[in-house]
Amino acid sequence: MANKGPSYGFSREVQNKIDKKYDPELEETLVQWIKAQCGPNIGEPEPGKTGFQTWLKDGCVLCELINSLNSSTKPVTIKRSGMAFKQMEQISLFLKAAEQYGVVKTDMFQTVDLFEAKDLAAVQRTLSALGSLAVTKLDGTYKGDPNWFHKKAQENRREFTEEQLKEGQSVIGLQMGTNKGASQAGMTGYGQQRQILNP
Repeated sequence: MANKGPSYGFSREVQNKIDKKYDPELEETLVQWIKAQCGPNIGEPEPGKTGFQTWLKDGCVLCELINSLNSSTKPVTIKRSGMAFKQMEQISLFLKAAEQYGVVKTDMFQTVDLFEAKDLAAVQRTLSALGSLAVTKLDGTYKGDPNWFHKKAQENRREFTEEQLKEGQSVIGLQMGTNKGASQAGMTGYGQQRQILNP
C-alpha cells in the first residue's frame, strides 16, 4: 500500500479515465450535506480531490454520517486511530451500515477506492445514493437542502378485484394487432379443390 509507486502505460490510462469521472461540483454538494448532517464539529476538507480523500480516509466522518441518519441506534462505533488497518476497518463498517440502510451493492465503493484514492468517483456515487435514500425515506433524520439529491422511485402497488382481472383477460392488447374487418368470406373449406374459371 504505502510502497506503491506511480502507474505507467495501460494502468495509467485506466487510472486517468477513472479520475476524469470525479465531479468537483458534486464534491461541494456532498461536503455541504455532510457538514449539515453531522454538525460543525466534523470539520471541512481542503478544496479538491486530495483534500476530500484525506477528510474521509480514516472513516470517522463517514461513520458520523451514517450514525446521524439513524435516529434510534448508532450502527457504528467510532474509533479514531492512526493505524491503516483500523482506518480501513472503519470504512468497512460504514459500508456495511450503508448497505443495511438500503444502499444497493452496485452503488457501493470498495475500501481501497477511498483509502488508496483508486476511485473517488465511486465514493461520490455511494454518498449520492445514501443522500438520495435519506431524502426519500422522510423519517426526519435528513438535514440539509432536499434539492441536493433526487428522490428515489417508490413502489406504487395496485390492487385489482377478481372481476377487474377477468375483464382484462378478454381484452386484446393493441400490441398484438387487431382483428377488426377480418372475415372468412370467400374462403373454401379445407380439402376442396380450388375452382379456376376461364372466361
